[in-house]
Amino acid sequence: MEEGDMDHIAADVQQAQKCTLVCESSQGTPNDKDNSPLTGAVFKNPVCKVYKFQTVDSKWMLVREQMEECTLSFSIPRQLLHLYIQEDMRRIQELRDLGELSPHWDNLRKEVIGRYGQVIAAYQETLAELNKITGPSFKPSCSKAQRYLEFIPINLHTQRMRVTCPRQTDAFYDVITVGAPAAHFQGFKGGGLQRLLSRHEAEKKSFSTAYQCIYYSPEHTAKAQEVLHSVGHLQPLISGLADQLLQAAQQHSMAGLREALKTLAGKTEQFVHALKDELVKSALLALHAAQPGYVTKNQNQTLPGHQGHSHQDHQSPSQRGQQGQSPPQNPGHSPGQPSATDNPVVVCNNVDGGSQTAPIREDGQAPLKRQDSIPCHKEYDEEEWDRVWADVAKSLNCVIAMVDKLQEQEPINNNQEQPIPKQVLADVITSHNPEGDWREQLCPLVVRLKECVAEVVVRARRAMTFVLLQEAACSIPQGLFLKQRRDVVFSQALAALACGFVMRLYAGMEDKGFLRQLHLVGLVAQFESLLSTYSEEIGMLEDMEVGISDLHRVAFKITQAKTDDPCDLQPVVIGRRNHYTVEVPLPRLVFQTLPHEIKEGKALQVYPVLFNVGINEQQTIADRFGDISLQERINQRNFEILDSYYKSLSDKVPSECLPCFQTQTDLKDLLGTLGQNVVTKKRKNVEILWLAGTICRRLNGIRFTSCKSAKDRTSMSVTLEQCALLRDEHQLNKDYFIRALDCMRSRLTQGEVVCQWDSDPEAACSVAENKPASRHFYPIALLLVSSHLLVVWLILSLVFLLAKYQ
Repeated sequence: MEEGDMDHIAADVQQAQKCTLVCESSQGTPNDKDNSPLTGAVFKNPVCKVYKFQTVDSKWMLVREQMEECTLSFSIPRQLLHLYIQEDMRRIQELRDLGELSPHWDNLRKEVIGRYGQVIAAYQETLAELNKITGPSFKPSCSKAQRYLEFIPINLHTQRMRVTCPRQTDAFYDVITVGAPAAHFQGFKGGGLQRLLSRHEAEKKSFSTAYQCIYYSPEHTAKAQEVLHSVGHLQPLISGLADQLLQAAQQHSMAGLREALKTLAGKTEQFVHALKDELVKSALLALHAAQPGYVTKNQNQTLPGHQGHSHQDHQSPSQRGQQGQSPPQNPGHSPGQPSATDNPVVVCNNVDGGSQTAPIREDGQAPLKRQDSIPCHKEYDEEEWDRVWADVAKSLNCVIAMVDKLQEQEPINNNQEQPIPKQVLADVITSHNPEGDWREQLCPLVVRLKECVAEVVVRARRAMTFVLLQEAACSIPQGLFLKQRRDVVFSQALAALACGFVMRLYAGMEDKGFLRQLHLVGLVAQFESLLSTYSEEIGMLEDMEVGISDLHRVAFKITQAKTDDPCDLQPVVIGRRNHYTVEVPLPRLVFQTLPHEIKEGKALQVYPVLFNVGINEQQTIADRFGDISLQERINQRNFEILDSYYKSLSDKVPSECLPCFQTQTDLKDLLGTLGQNVVTKKRKNVEILWLAGTICRRLNGIRFTSCKSAKDRTSMSVTLEQCALLRDEHQLNKDYFIRALDCMRSRLTQGEVVCQWDSDPEAACSVAENKPASRHFYPIALLLVSSHLLVVWLILSLVFLLAKYQ
C-alpha cells in the first residue's frame, strides 16, 4: 500500500473464488470457522476487485469490492410457489365444504374452483421447471421474457465495498442490486399493479350486479382471510391447552392447573374477539339465503329509500329473492355483545344466568334494512350466531369457576389427609376421594368448551369462505389474473428483501447495538429506484410500488439450525398470502450469542420504503411533456413511513446503538431536508436519493438499488455512491475522485477478463476481446447533475464514434 504506484489492482479470478468476505464483520476474518458455513449457504461465486487510492494526507487506502450471487434468487420463489399451491388447494377444499347451494351459487362455485385449478396447474408447472434449473444463482436480464422465470428477480447480487486505511478500523458498505420487481413477462400495456388494482376495484361493483353478489371491499376480504387464519390457528391451540389442563388436574398440580388455565383463557379470549365482527354474522345470513329452499321475508314489498345498492331498486322482489344476498351491515363495526364475551375471564358471575341480548347497531334503521334486504329462511334464527358465539365464553367461565372451587377445597383436603405418593397417584385418581375427582369434575366442562369452539369454527369458516367465494366470483377472470401478477411481483421483492436481511444480519452478529435495534424496533429497508415515469417503465414502477408495499406484512425470525450443513442454513418461508414469515437459521454457536428476545423467537419487523427518481433521457421527456405525479406520490408517502420509523426508533433505542460516521449531520436535520425535497417541484432531483441513502445507512438499514434490469443505471448509481463515501468518510483525494470512479466502472483490467461489474454479470463471460473500456462513457454520471448535458453528451459521443470508424 505504501510503496506501490498503481492506480488500481485487480485480483485474479482464482483468488476471488477463495475469498469469504461476506463472513467478515468489523472484527472477523476470512478464516473465521464459526462464520464460514454462512458463506456457502446463501452467497456464492464471489468476484473481487481491489484498488488503492490516495487520501488527502498523502496516505494510501485499500479499497476492495466484492460482488456475489445469492441462492435466495431461486430458493425463495420456489418456496413461495409451493405455499401458493397449498393455499389455493385449501381454498378449493373450503369451497367444497360449503355444502349444498342453490343452482346459481353452485355454478359460480364450480367456475371459481375451475379457475383456481388452472392457477394451481400453472404454478405446479412453473415449480417443476424451476426445480430442473442448475447453474448460476441469478436470472440474467436477457431471460426476463421467459415465463418459467417470471417469479425470479433479475440480476440479484450483493456488493460490498471494504475500505482499509492506515491507523483506522476497516469499514464496509453493502448494497443489494436487483432489477425492478415487476411482471416483465406479462408486460405493461395496461399499466402496472397499482393502476390495474384501482381499475379492477371500481369494476367489481358492476360485476357484483351481474353475478348477483355482495360487493366486498379489499378490507372486508382481508378480514375474512384473517378470520379464517385465526380460527384455523387458534382451534388446535385451545384444544391442546384444554388437554394440558386435564393433565394438570390428573396430576393434582394446582400450580400447573393455574398456569394451563391462564394460557387457555388468553387464547380463548383471543379466539372470541377474532370473531367479534358483524361481517361474520352478515355472511352467515347470506350463506343461509344461498342454500336451496329459502324464503325471502316481505318478498312482495319494496323497501323505500334503499341506499347503497341501486341495482336492486330496479329488480322485482322475486329477482331479489333469486339473488339471495345483501350487503353486510357495516362489517367493520363491532356491535354490543353479551357481557360474558366482552371479557370472558371476569364475568364468572354470569355463567349460570342472564338472557342473551340481540346485537344493537349504531343505526336505528339497520334492523329494518336487514329485514327487508336480506333473504331469511323461515327456520333460521338471526340471533343463533350470538348464542353460539357466547357459549364459548360461557364454557370458559364454567371451567374457571370449577378451578376456583377446586382451589378452595385444596387446603381442606390437605389438612384432612396426607400427601399422596406418586406411585399410588393413579389409584387415588380413580377412587372416590374428593381430591381424586379433579379430572372427573373438569372433564365435562372442558369437553363442552372444545365442542363450542369446534361449532363456532365450522360456522365461521363457512361464512368467511362464502365471502371469498363472492369476491372471487365477481372478480373472474381479471381478479385471478391480478392475483397471479401480484404473486409474481411479491416473489421477486421478497427474494431481494430476504437476501438483504441475511446479509445485514451476518454483518451485524457482533454488534450489540444493532441486535438491540433489531428486536426492539426492526430495520428499515430502503429501495432506491431509477425508473423513469415514461412508457412501459411507468408500469414497472406501479408494479414495484405494490410489491414493496406488500413487504410490510413480512416478518423475520431467527432460529437455531439443526446442523452446520449449508442446506440447513437456508432461510425458510412459512405462512400465507399477506402474512409470511422468513425463518433464518444460524449455527448453534452463533445462535447462542444472540439476545434472549431473538432466541425466544420474537418476530423481527422490516419497514420497506421506496424512493424513485428517474435519471435517463426518457425521464427528460416525462419531466417536460409527461406526468410525474406517480413519482411524487411514492416519494411523499414513503417519506412519511421513514419519518415514522425514525420517531419510533428514537423512543426505544439510544443513539449509541446507531453507527458513527465522519459527517456529523444530525439525522433529524437530514430527515427535514428530505421532507422538503420530496415536496419540491424539481426535475431529476437526485438529492432525494442521496439523502434517503445516507439516512438509511445512518439507521443501520438495508440498501437496495434498482432500475429496469439492474445494469447501467444501477451501476452508475452504486459506483458514484461508493466514490462519494470514500470522499466523505475516508478523505479520498479530490484528484482521485474521477479516477476512482473510472476504475470502478471499467470492465476490463490488467488484461484479464473479469465479470462485468457495472453491467449485466452474465455478459462478462462472453467478453472475448481485451480492449480497454470506452473512456467516453463515464460522463453519463454527469447526467445526474443536469438533463441539459444529455444533448451535449449525445453529440460528443456521435462525433467520437464517427471519427473512430472513419
